[in-house]
Amino acid sequence: MGITKSGSSNIRKLTKVGQASLAVTLPKDLVRKLKWKEKQKVIVRQKGSKIIISDWKPKRGK
Repeated sequence: MGITKSGSSNIRKLTKVGQASLAVTLPKDLVRKLKWKEKQKVIVRQKGSKIIISDWKPKRGK
């Protein structure tokens, strides 16, 4: 995805996926900086009016 007319490559659209879900793509350069991989598990949570996406870390065995 190239730079949009507004001048920012970080502006994304929500896309319908299936019947009950929406998806948003992440900029490749940000994903590379985080060293995330395809099919990696992430946590999606809401904090006020923002959505936070963070790396999922499995709980260690007791």
